[in-house]
Amino acid sequence: MDERLAANRENWDDRTIIHLGSHFYDVERWLREQRGPRPREVAALGDVAGLRLVHLQCHFGLDTLAWARAGALVTGLDFSPNAIAAAKNIAERSGLGDRAEFVCAEVYQALDALRHARFDIVYVSLGALCWLPDVDRWAEQAAGLVGSGGRLYLHDGHPLAWALADDGVAVQHAYFEDSEPFVDDADHSYTDGDVPIEHRRSYEWNHSIGETVTALIRHGLRLEWLVEHDWTVWQRFPWLIPNSDGNWTTPPDTPRLPLTFSLLASRP
Repeated sequence: MDERLAANRENWDDRTIIHLGSHFYDVERWLREQRGPRPREVAALGDVAGLRLVHLQCHFGLDTLAWARAGALVTGLDFSPNAIAAAKNIAERSGLGDRAEFVCAEVYQALDALRHARFDIVYVSLGALCWLPDVDRWAEQAAGLVGSGGRLYLHDGHPLAWALADDGVAVQHAYFEDSEPFVDDADHSYTDGDVPIEHRRSYEWNHSIGETVTALIRHGLRLEWLVEHDWTVWQRFPWLIPNSDGNWTTPPDTPRLPLTFSLLASRP
């Protein structure tokens, strides 16, 4: 494994422990409420009963298992051993273990790790692409898992928001993919929690909208739609405010800024 990705894996092993105890994820509440997929995702993907779905970079599997609760046969893949162990435990506790499989592997090795299986839906949720140096290599793996007539759904942070400094004013990082990563030594994660990250060093890369879409098309998928959103699920900038959906967005007197984007692509 690339030494930078190996550092990211150690970082995410530490984050998993923090996230499992965080209010942000609130695993116990998730289990009690038996949550399914988010309404916006159901609107995008429709009825998934009986469909095969793979969730790439699944962390400890809450979003993966939400689709299992909706009737899909799910597979979650993540490079963190701690995350995969936690996902398997949550799957059993939720009663969804018979509909879910979790595989520990780097996303760049997904095709081999999943034995070149094909899926009806390839699902990628927030906070995935920024940890990867090459979006084309990701698209090769992700698109390769989409079966004939299948779909790929991606919802991720917007590269414009990622390029801005934490104050949301100055441009700090490249908007386009760059061989030189952003190096972060923060001792905390994006969630609540008092436990510091032991392996602080992590590496992140930005990927423009054009680079991401073109990579998927290059590897055989057809873009169905692309939407940019003026909200995200965490307080990316200190001046964002919560909206009625529990997400974070720009104040009414502030110009709207793209904070996340989603797209749907298919294999004809």
